[in-house]
Amino acid sequence: MSVNKTGLYAFFCLLILIPPAAWCDNVTTTYGFTLYGKLKYGPGFKHFDYVNPDAPKGGSYTVGLANSFDSLNPFITLGNAIQQFPIISMLTYDSLMIRSGDEPASVYGLIAKSITTPADYSWVEFKLRKSARWHDGTPITPDDVIFSLHTLKTKGSPQYRNNYAEVDKVEKTGPYSVRFVFSETGNRGLVYTVAQMPVLPKHYWQGRKFDEPTLDPPLTSGPYRITRVDPGHSLTFQRVKDYWARDLPVMKGRFNFGSIRYDWYRDTSVLYEAFMAGNTDLRWETLPNQWVNGYKGQAVQKGYIKKEMLDYSGTTFYSGYFFNLRKKEFQDQRVREAIANCFDFQWINKNIFHGQYKRVSSYFENSELAARGKPSPAELKLLEPYRDRLDPRVFNQPLKLPTTDGTQASLRQNLRRAVQLLREAGYTMQNGKQISPDGKPLQFQILLWDPFFKRATAPFVDNLKRIGVKAKMRLVDTAEWTRRMRDFDYEMTQGFITPMPLSPGSEQREIFGSKAAGEKGSRNQMGIKNPVVDALIGKIIHAPDRTARVAATRAMDRVLLWNYYSIPTWYAPGIPIAYWDRFGRPATEPSWLHIVWIMSNWWIDPDKAAAVQHYLESRR
Repeated sequence: MSVNKTGLYAFFCLLILIPPAAWCDNVTTTYGFTLYGKLKYGPGFKHFDYVNPDAPKGGSYTVGLANSFDSLNPFITLGNAIQQFPIISMLTYDSLMIRSGDEPASVYGLIAKSITTPADYSWVEFKLRKSARWHDGTPITPDDVIFSLHTLKTKGSPQYRNNYAEVDKVEKTGPYSVRFVFSETGNRGLVYTVAQMPVLPKHYWQGRKFDEPTLDPPLTSGPYRITRVDPGHSLTFQRVKDYWARDLPVMKGRFNFGSIRYDWYRDTSVLYEAFMAGNTDLRWETLPNQWVNGYKGQAVQKGYIKKEMLDYSGTTFYSGYFFNLRKKEFQDQRVREAIANCFDFQWINKNIFHGQYKRVSSYFENSELAARGKPSPAELKLLEPYRDRLDPRVFNQPLKLPTTDGTQASLRQNLRRAVQLLREAGYTMQNGKQISPDGKPLQFQILLWDPFFKRATAPFVDNLKRIGVKAKMRLVDTAEWTRRMRDFDYEMTQGFITPMPLSPGSEQREIFGSKAAGEKGSRNQMGIKNPVVDALIGKIIHAPDRTARVAATRAMDRVLLWNYYSIPTWYAPGIPIAYWDRFGRPATEPSWLHIVWIMSNWWIDPDKAAAVQHYLESRR
């Protein structure tokens, strides 16, 4: 048998020229990736719709925060780092792809110029831009991407270990291409998560300890770099004028401030006063009483301070009183439900919140993912295998949180129900105290981080006292609260969960998964260890389509709510912000993650800034 050497040589040359991804069937290469239908922006788009591509650059922007910091590494657990404020990381670290602000779940190329996936999503490959650079001029390479994945999985906070748990390996497939191979197929959400992975400079971290806190500004690649550090007090960021991505469609018209400074205040009341005095430019108001009564005076009357309730799409912050399930007294679901019956949201909202807030009733509030009414047939099918491990009410009742009409009569009904539940759990009333079967009184501390919450929590404490439960409030500054939450050093606290993604995935393991309950620094602050929840998280991650993902999420939401791992409290009907009127704004604002994008698509208006400055100087 003869061999045509010329033809064989040509064949191997062709293999070399064709990218490895193209050797596979049913492979798609594109410039963006979405979890919902089609991408909004076409391949030739020039900029996002919610920016002004001609926005002027320059000016300064000052933000106030109620906390402190002792590290500049936002990716690790140790130290009081800036990880609490991911928007800061957004300023300095580029990722493979970047989210769109007017789509629920779409990403477009930043460091990566293209993304390639097979039909079964068993892997994803990124082609990097040759122009991508670190601030020292060194190219960003596949070796940096590989280093980033390994470093974040082995030395990063639990968030990264859980996010990338199903990434089996990452490999260089060309001088500018890198592939992530997954341990399981069908997880479209994992592609979306990996696409947003921050990329770290391998050459900078060699010889340095990544898993230790540091105040040395690290080498980064984003639109800003850290130029001044006042430990615990302030950070200053300077816009990088020769930023490598400044003309890309995903960056055009964004990150317009010449400098950005973050000032930290340990006392939230001082932070408010700093804003009113003109020392900071914008604040996200979290206190309803302050929102209603706090913004008065000449600056507001003359229009120099604006107050605005921004619309938002998607899930809200979940706010609640978190039980620490690691504590023996909170192991019994009946005890937790009894305590929940003592929280009177209607009275607090009317008398303390001026009727401004709504009641949270789901971990996925304000979205189709929230469990509402009775479970659907699809939800029941998912829940049925665990019937013997679930509260029977999960299957035939919508969760109705304890409520009142604001009167003492309706509250007494809830308190009687609380006493009944404690009795069923083996508690007895002795000398005005609820005594457990092992002879110990039911008492706990509620950890708070803002003086306002003492006022909102006091009626809850009084109601608990009426049924023989002793709860004491403990107020600490936000830095200590953050540390204690990271270390799970609390009994009950007024806690928060950042808005859930509209396409939940592997991040649910870190928030509700059993493994994360034992990992300090994880977002499973409540300490939930429930095999049913773990199984439903698996159903969410591996859902074959949107309908199945929604059903699995609603089923998990029901299990979480009926277990009373926390007491859902309140949320605002929008995003309340106040700001000094120094800014220019685009004609269209992003509809998703609105508060996050303010920094990136506003700019300083010279005339407005001059008017505000003149007013402030006239008051001094």
